[in-house]
Amino acid sequence: IPHQTEIFNMSEIGEIDEGFYSRQLYVLGHEAMHRMGAASVLIAGMRGLGVEIAKNVILSGVKSVTVQDAGQAVWTDLSSQFFLKECHIGQNRATCSLQQLSALNPHVQVSAHTGPLNEDLLLKFQVVVLTDSSLDDQKRFGDLCHSHGIKFIVADTKGLCGQLFCDFGEEHEVLDQDGEIPASTMIQSITKENPGVVICADDRSHGFSDGTKVSFSEVQGMTELNSIGPVEIKFIDPYSFNILDTSGFSAYERGGIVTEVKQSCMLNFKPLSEALLDHDLLKMIDFGKMTRHKTLHLAFQALHSFVKKEHRLPHTWSQLDADALIVMVRELNEVAQLEELDEAAVRKLSYTARGDLGPINAFIGGLAAQEVIKASSGKFMPLQQWLNFDALECLPEQEDQLTESSFSAEGTRYDGQIAVFGSAFQQKLANQKYFLVGAGAIGCELLKIFALIGLGAGEEGRITITDMDFIERSNLNRQFLFRSQDIGKPKSEVAAKAAQEINPRMKITAHQNRLDPDSEGVYDYNFFTGLDGVAAALDTVEARVYLDGRCVQHQKPLLEGGTLGSKGHTLVVVPHLTVSYGRDSSSSKHDIPLCTIKNFPHRIEHTLQWARDQFEGLFKQTPENVNLFLREAGFVERTLGLGDAEALEVLGGVWSSLLNVKDGGQRPTSWEDCVTWARCKWETLYNNDIQQLLHCFPPEQVTPSGLPFWSGSKRCPHPLTFDPNNKTHMDYVVAAANLYGQMYGISGTRDSDSIRKTLDKIHVPSFTPKSSVKIHLTDKEMQEDREKESDDSARLEELKAKLASPSLKSSAMRMYPIDFEKDDDSNFHMDYIVAASNLRAENYDIPAADRHQSKRIAGRIIPAIATTTAAVAGLMCLELYKLVQGHQKISSYRTAYIHLGVQHFVLCQPSPAPQLVFQTCPLSRVQRPQCSGTQLLPVNMVSAGIFLTGFNTTLPKQHETLDTLRE
Repeated sequence: IPHQTEIFNMSEIGEIDEGFYSRQLYVLGHEAMHRMGAASVLIAGMRGLGVEIAKNVILSGVKSVTVQDAGQAVWTDLSSQFFLKECHIGQNRATCSLQQLSALNPHVQVSAHTGPLNEDLLLKFQVVVLTDSSLDDQKRFGDLCHSHGIKFIVADTKGLCGQLFCDFGEEHEVLDQDGEIPASTMIQSITKENPGVVICADDRSHGFSDGTKVSFSEVQGMTELNSIGPVEIKFIDPYSFNILDTSGFSAYERGGIVTEVKQSCMLNFKPLSEALLDHDLLKMIDFGKMTRHKTLHLAFQALHSFVKKEHRLPHTWSQLDADALIVMVRELNEVAQLEELDEAAVRKLSYTARGDLGPINAFIGGLAAQEVIKASSGKFMPLQQWLNFDALECLPEQEDQLTESSFSAEGTRYDGQIAVFGSAFQQKLANQKYFLVGAGAIGCELLKIFALIGLGAGEEGRITITDMDFIERSNLNRQFLFRSQDIGKPKSEVAAKAAQEINPRMKITAHQNRLDPDSEGVYDYNFFTGLDGVAAALDTVEARVYLDGRCVQHQKPLLEGGTLGSKGHTLVVVPHLTVSYGRDSSSSKHDIPLCTIKNFPHRIEHTLQWARDQFEGLFKQTPENVNLFLREAGFVERTLGLGDAEALEVLGGVWSSLLNVKDGGQRPTSWEDCVTWARCKWETLYNNDIQQLLHCFPPEQVTPSGLPFWSGSKRCPHPLTFDPNNKTHMDYVVAAANLYGQMYGISGTRDSDSIRKTLDKIHVPSFTPKSSVKIHLTDKEMQEDREKESDDSARLEELKAKLASPSLKSSAMRMYPIDFEKDDDSNFHMDYIVAASNLRAENYDIPAADRHQSKRIAGRIIPAIATTTAAVAGLMCLELYKLVQGHQKISSYRTAYIHLGVQHFVLCQPSPAPQLVFQTCPLSRVQRPQCSGTQLLPVNMVSAGIFLTGFNTTLPKQHETLDTLRE
């Protein structure tokens, strides 16, 4: 119905759905999400850019989104509008997109407006986004929004160029500028002087910078610091900083935590009509084009003038229209007074302005949607105020081969892409054979773009995708090809079908294989040699390193990308031209020492890791060992070969798990036995073990140098006393008892009252600390003791004899190991982790963590948001354009580092492949490698010859010396 707003999928605003928004909540937080939940957003224009922004904003969880478009779908729209089909040609774009957009998020009210934009419509919204708009409309509606306090965003793409503008009004408060978790560190000492010097005791740098505001807590002695407001620091080095005058304070004794205090800031924005002339507001993001963004700013204005005058965009690859646009830019520069105009860029913009490309829209659309989130939440630093972007290096390196006739519209879904690259390139794209590894967030976005650009959609083309995971509810917030009805289905199969819905000509083969050495029978030499390239959408460094090695081995180009919240990175690996992803350079320097976890925790991360270790040891490793014992005859002998200490621990756990409680073991025969075990385990962990630790190292203990033992990063613990009326105490018992029962096939209950009645009947043995117990202070000390000769041989022989009894091999003794699953709130897993960790934290006076924070840390969750994912996929596919064309200049390629939260972008030329030259030794005729790079990387030997990881190799021409080297 024209000139009417249709409403689809109304929903009431309520509590945040943590299951749906799980990964995004770790990026934005609850407070920002609540503020977003009150925002109504208008997105004008439903071509490819508009629908990309709408998709990302709807997934983010604002209150409502209205999509506006008065136009009808045409063939060029299908090049980047993924919710339009060929049957929609001639129909209203907003109406045709409504149902698909509404299905993205059940918590967001989505409506379509098919009439023109007007002032009355705009005044209904808190945020307005214009796409596909004229400069006159941008100025008129920009002034209206500015005067009424409406956040105003303009996004535009033309061919390989894009533009973004933000105006958040006279006063916009940023509550959290970077979205990072406040830095915190422990204190070693504080001097009594002016200014006071704080020396940190932590195992890592404090992370503060000049001007950071911090607060103090738990400081003993110099207690005045605990009660004063935020203190500004001055950086000295990574482990110390200056504060205010402490000369009049009490002397510092011990302890203390210093924590960053986030500071809000107020920003002022100019309306578009004023900001248009302010070149200080232009953001530069590509370090290979230091001044081009300023020329593009004028070129976009000139393009608007051209359209206003000619009532059309410049003709594709028309020299005449390009000359006219350059004249207009020169006229604008008479006012702007730029020292240098990049007229070549203006000409290319004119040539390609009729293009509509999925990768460009994905990148600009991701950025624009992130600005909507900032506008509605107060989270992150917004763009101030212009961003001009181009990827003109995607054009053919030999432009003299191009003719205007090669780019004419053909009445196909690829017309918007043919307008930029021509029909011959389109055919080349269609016949590509690509391997996509991963169908998660980035994988879904890549498949969307592959479908739009027609990658592998020809007779000879094909996409092979593999992902071993199945769809979970938490995926739906950012893996937009999936819907609630897909939960439990294989990601690769559902993603492949969804991509074929976008483009029915796509040929996709879906696998559910993990890419590792075990699958090399499937992804073998013949498989890789048949590929044109590989795209990685993986979430671990190990998997990336493995895939990179396979690509280097078979000399195939690799597109790689990753995200962490609002941060993203892309890398293109071109054989013989750019450096490869390389070996796993991650080190263990940030790993938590075992002794810290076992005895000296001082961060909530330490207690959560301890809780995870407890979970794995109690509920997974022990039952797995029992089942191995029952199944494999050589289990005991093999375990004895691990060393006495480890063998005693493993075999002792197996024996006690097979022996019933009544016989002195730990195998329950009833639910009451499970509750008894949980209660006694509580006593051991939170009382007895702490008593033993304090017996070995009393609170007043001093080091050989006379300093307090319990100081710096060592927090003095205290034992807990069980209280059935304490929720955390009971949470532990309930979760632990149920998990223990699950291992043995015994059903439990959540009924706390009935469990309390059982607890009343339990006798908890008394405990007396032993002087013979040794507690290790360092991991090295622990390892040395493990390697020493032990006197456990008698105990091991006893266990070996007991385990030899045939009666133990009954199938009825089988146990049920529990694999940790963080996203199921009904399985007791996170109940156990949260309670176990927070009780441990209470032992050591460490601030507790709520369930949400605990899940992120213990579950090793990578924060994720749809905006960053879209932007990264867009950048990856721009590199794909270059690979398919066979670009040979390294200056054409880009490595990208982006942080959408603070509008930080670095696009730069990738590092070249180091050169390895072989020189003949005159005496022995043996090749001596000399590396002109910084390091010699591993050599992978394969049947076809020698491939050097990350290197471009130059070999001598003498045939006999090459044979010698191969030998």
